[in-house]
Amino acid sequence: MPGSAALAGAVLGAFLALAAATFTPIHRAGYCAFYGECGRNPEVNISLVSSKVPCLSNTPAREATAPVLALLRTVCPELARGSAETTRVCCSLAQLSALQLSVALSGTVLSRCPACARNFANLYCNNICSPDQSLFTNVTRVINRTTAQGTPQLAVVEYQCFYRQYFADDSFASCRGVRLPATGGYAIDTMCGRYGARLCTTQRWLDFQGDKNNGLAPLQIDFQLVPNGTQPGDAIVPLGGTAWRCNQALSAQEQPCSCQDCAESCPPVIAPPAPQPHFLLGNANGALVLCGLLFGHLALVFVVALLRQCWRAKKKKKGTAPQPAPAPAAGCSARLGDASHRVLARAFRRWGTLVAGHPVTVLAVVAVLAGGLSAGLVTLRLTTDPVELWSAPGSRARQEKAFYDRHFGPFFRTNQVIVTAPGRPGSGYESVVLGAKNFSGVLSEEVLRALLELQERLAATTAWAPVAGREVTLSDVCYAPLNPTQPGLADCCVNSVTQYFQNNGTRLAMTATQTDGKKTGTVDWHDHLIYCVNSPLSFKDITALELSCMAEYGGPVFPYIAFGGYPGSEYTEAEALIVTYSLNNFPRDDPRHEWVLSWERRFLEVVGDFQRAHGPNLSVAFMAERSLEDEINRTTGEDIPVFAISYLVVFAYIALALGEYTAWRRVLVESKVTLALGGIAVVLGAVFASMGFLALLGLPSSLVILEVVPFLVLAVGADNIFIFVQEYQQSQREPGETREQHIGRVLGRVAPSMLLCSLSEVICFFLGALSSMPAVRTFALTAAVAIAFDFLLQMSGFVALLALDARRQEAARFDLCCCCGMGKGGPAGPGARLLRPLLHRYYTPLLLHRLARPVVVLLFLFFACAGLYFTLQVPVGLDQELAMPKDSYMLEYFAALNQYLAVGVPTYFVTTGGYNFSSPAGINSICSSAGCATDSLTHTIQYATRFPNVSYLAIPATSWVDDFVDWLNPTSRCCRIHRFGNLTGEFCPSTSNDPSCLGGQCLNATRRPTVEEFERFLPWFLHDHPTLQCAKGGLGAYDTAVSMDANGTILASRFMAYQSPLHTSQEYTAALRAARDLAEEITTTLRRVPGTHPDFRVFPHTVTYVYYEQYLTVVAEGVITLALCLVPTFVVSFLLLGMDLRSSVATLLTIAMILLDTVGAMTLWDVPYNAVALINLVAAVGISVEFVSHITCAFAHSTKPNRVERAAEATVNMGSKVVAGVAMTNLPGIVVLAFAKAQLIQIFFFRLNFIITLVGLAHGLIFLPVLLSYIGPSPRVPAGDTVGDTVGDTAGDTVAGAEQGVGLALGNPCFEDKDKDEDKDKAEDKDEATAPRQG
Repeated sequence: MPGSAALAGAVLGAFLALAAATFTPIHRAGYCAFYGECGRNPEVNISLVSSKVPCLSNTPAREATAPVLALLRTVCPELARGSAETTRVCCSLAQLSALQLSVALSGTVLSRCPACARNFANLYCNNICSPDQSLFTNVTRVINRTTAQGTPQLAVVEYQCFYRQYFADDSFASCRGVRLPATGGYAIDTMCGRYGARLCTTQRWLDFQGDKNNGLAPLQIDFQLVPNGTQPGDAIVPLGGTAWRCNQALSAQEQPCSCQDCAESCPPVIAPPAPQPHFLLGNANGALVLCGLLFGHLALVFVVALLRQCWRAKKKKKGTAPQPAPAPAAGCSARLGDASHRVLARAFRRWGTLVAGHPVTVLAVVAVLAGGLSAGLVTLRLTTDPVELWSAPGSRARQEKAFYDRHFGPFFRTNQVIVTAPGRPGSGYESVVLGAKNFSGVLSEEVLRALLELQERLAATTAWAPVAGREVTLSDVCYAPLNPTQPGLADCCVNSVTQYFQNNGTRLAMTATQTDGKKTGTVDWHDHLIYCVNSPLSFKDITALELSCMAEYGGPVFPYIAFGGYPGSEYTEAEALIVTYSLNNFPRDDPRHEWVLSWERRFLEVVGDFQRAHGPNLSVAFMAERSLEDEINRTTGEDIPVFAISYLVVFAYIALALGEYTAWRRVLVESKVTLALGGIAVVLGAVFASMGFLALLGLPSSLVILEVVPFLVLAVGADNIFIFVQEYQQSQREPGETREQHIGRVLGRVAPSMLLCSLSEVICFFLGALSSMPAVRTFALTAAVAIAFDFLLQMSGFVALLALDARRQEAARFDLCCCCGMGKGGPAGPGARLLRPLLHRYYTPLLLHRLARPVVVLLFLFFACAGLYFTLQVPVGLDQELAMPKDSYMLEYFAALNQYLAVGVPTYFVTTGGYNFSSPAGINSICSSAGCATDSLTHTIQYATRFPNVSYLAIPATSWVDDFVDWLNPTSRCCRIHRFGNLTGEFCPSTSNDPSCLGGQCLNATRRPTVEEFERFLPWFLHDHPTLQCAKGGLGAYDTAVSMDANGTILASRFMAYQSPLHTSQEYTAALRAARDLAEEITTTLRRVPGTHPDFRVFPHTVTYVYYEQYLTVVAEGVITLALCLVPTFVVSFLLLGMDLRSSVATLLTIAMILLDTVGAMTLWDVPYNAVALINLVAAVGISVEFVSHITCAFAHSTKPNRVERAAEATVNMGSKVVAGVAMTNLPGIVVLAFAKAQLIQIFFFRLNFIITLVGLAHGLIFLPVLLSYIGPSPRVPAGDTVGDTVGDTAGDTVAGAEQGVGLALGNPCFEDKDKDEDKDKAEDKDEATAPRQG
């Protein structure tokens, strides 16, 4: 290394020998290289500050005058000697005043780190005022100038400045970490030109300071960094010394730079625990291992129990064949259950007889009641706002959103266009000033002009607002941060790459000749763009174009917002250009809400035209804030025909399947189309009546309810219809029994089972209405009322319809045209059927075979454990893409967003009232500059951004407190007060040169403001327009970040950070959870600040939280809701089945397994779990009751001698009705939904309901009969009967059923009373006395 240093020194000495050393012949301590001002630099065309240059003067340093010395102590304290010494300088008072302005400009962004601000000021203080200036300065170029008095002068326009490498490096190191609170970026971004903070080095940093084209430097300065240990020669001594380290305090009264600005000041930060991986046992998946062990345990228990039973059976066979032991007499609970069953059967029989005797009257009453309630639909309110649907009004996110909106207004609306150029080749560009760069295909002048054309058209477009009766322009609705009261088109916040040219086509086309050293060439938009993406806060680039990088509306355009799909920070290689329009968001009841919706509609039309016009060359993805709701509503309307077809298919099936046909010539008579349509009308009447009733009560509905509830009620209602109608068809009228009494007797048989199912479902859904999710609660209430109404209407209206249809059929009149008929009597025998004989002859013997039953149990236990494992893997959430139809333009936008977006949405950390911001302790616990607490709000957020995989935060929070403190700094021109004149005591803007503002700084020293100063100056800061003289003005960045009452008390404030790009609902949910944890940590810290109210808190808020909060609790809420739904199923079954614990447990266990397997199948078929899925799962409980309870009821009331025979009888009798009434009613309609356009319908209505139906059918017809054959209750023997009597009666019934051949009932005891009072009741109904039937 010493050899390389010597070589560098030799090269530098040779370079100096070639330099024009005659301009600074003397390099000696106490000598100047220049002094005084020699007018403006003619080589600088555009300068943002004074561009006066010094006069050549290689003479001894001057003694500082009193004014100079006083100012020197303020601006350059290190150069001021003590009072006993003579202070010499190489600068005049005018130069020192200009230096003060320059230092004040840099101090605006650097003063938050005192060491950096002092080091940076010292560089310029030494360059301009050091008495030893000639030692490290070599003037290389001058120009002739003549004063107004005719005196010739030499004006310095370029010089060399020599620094020791270590000194320059230390000065740069103290500044490279200083933050800009308003942007979340680094101050060095504004001080390193085209390189930005990422590529900035000491040499590049100084080169930018000395570039005369940067808009700030008055002349060209060539900074030479001399390697340590070498001498440049020619008597030059490089400037060295000790630079302040950023973690050093400048004095005992000052503080070192904070952690946010200086890594060396940071305490050790312990990395938060990374997200927990999947539960592991060793290297194996823990959940899989535990589920496997659970299956093994259950299978072992079952096999051991089975072997024990077989051993006992064999042991009994070895002894004397025992006589059949009499079944135990029914206990008290069984007798109570049987009595209640008889009471219900008798009540329903009498009710059915009454209704069948007066069908027209009953139908009229039913029609009036149902029609009257349905009329309430005119008051129905459909909720389409996703917030109102899925977020509870009392939820934390809703409350926080309301607080945020109340204090800061609704989150602004985003309208975005993403443009890519697939297949378009990129190109290289050699910049004269900035070097070689690659430009992607989308970054071409042609594409930029197309984007500019689009923005010009959008700026000129108007939209008609019909309610307001006026044309709406962009300026009426746009977000204008720097002119919010009366914005013009130029004030609208539009972020795009063309804003680097202020959306001006002329500036985009500009070219200029540029000389850089020995190279001369042409600069154009490429050069300006390269510069701006690395220095977006610049008011002037360093090229000959001399254009500003600031947007037309006055704010910066950060490249991570305007570009997408770039590698690292190579923005010119971006694959996508992003145009973002930010619009004001108004409450829905504000008339201006219609304005913004109208303009967004026009925005979509204009961008759609642009997409079609440029389709061959460009890929254009776009969205408006209204797009999501628009597309959901559009696809819902387009899928109405699909739902209509689905219902028609179900209607057609019911109409055809209800009939019982004995001969071709009697098809028109035995058809049940009219009855089926009447039954469907009853179901729809129940749905409409329930919705109308709830609408009259003020309960809103939603499209999800309109789509799910009819399916659910139709499944329940159709099952009841099939059970009732088919039982009537297979039942033979007894001698002397009228048609009405026959209908009443059949109703008495089937209604208790229907009541069991309906009551279970109604209570289930009423308990489901306890859910906090509005959509789930509304669905559950609607379903509960609809099923209750459906049961009531079926017990009245449908019974009346069946009576009329029976009358028609007995009169041999045609269905659908009852005025015509055959004129003959009834059929000679029963009609042909297919399903029941198959179940009776083939299916049930195979299912209940002694070898098949264990296999079934083991198989379903395996399914249950597998379902449990997959349930634990089910993804929770709903990605936005799934809510869109497959032909939606939004899918292309979401794909582009996920692929190209570099940062996520803004996230605000909001403080509530009760915090004392005005106290020094209050300020220090919020801010992040020097003197602030290490655990302050902004420091804590900054620490979190170091671990984006855990915090999901990409950019630290902006802080109005930090910028307010910097704004008060007396070294800047920001906060000044008129000292005299008419405006005495008023605020003096930084742009004002009024003499009354001189020396009128708000604070006389760098310190925290007092409470009175804080309250007085804060409103000035919030409404101060940021300028070059004072970039810290709060207007635009912070004027809406603080909410105060009339007394100046801060009611709320916000601090904005940016999330990392999030792609899935799981990531959005994790980001919400992490932000809340972070906010809780901050709240705990700030509550320790003296004077903080105990209820004060900090909470995070962004536009997505209100949607994704549900996924924090949807799993627990789903488990609770489904558990609440299962409870009434068990309780009602237990009570109505005569307190039969075994049957009730079998029912509960089977429904629970249905749910478990359904959720597990959701994982396999890519159906995520969310509130929509929860609605369907709640409905699944109701449908599962239909699959399970009827068979359980039939089993419980069967009097077959053993469990296997009772299970067989229940499966044959009720299985066929369940298949026909539930499965076959659902499946045709569900399959049709597979053709819907909306993915939401395909996934959550087709896939999920298809799973529910198949899984429910499998458990109801396969697992449940086998389970009952093992654990079902023993047959009951009513008091007074013997076992022989019971078995004999049952056998007789079976024979009778067999003689009927294909009848469905098979003498089912579930629907046949065994008590002595039945015939007595019938006799009373007939008004004739008969003897009671025995046995």
